Amino acid sequence: MSTASLPVELLARDLNPQGGVFCPSPKAHMTVWNTHPKVYLDVAHTGQAKCPYCGTVYRLKDGEHFGHGH
Repeated sequence: MSTASLPVELLARDLNPQGGVFCPSPKAHMTVWNTHPKVYLDVAHTGQAKCPYCGTVYRLKDGEHFGHGH
């Protein structure tokens, strides 16, 4: 089964301050030598994002929220 077929569940703390992640990601069990160029994915806006290179879906775990206030 390929990495792209299973969503990568993220916690809010896994996101950077802008609410995104980079792919390839160690969270997706990718090694540097066999991956595509680094791309930024905005996860916080909709709760998930799909990499245009490899198709890996990064999704906030149920119940997780990326906050906008204190």
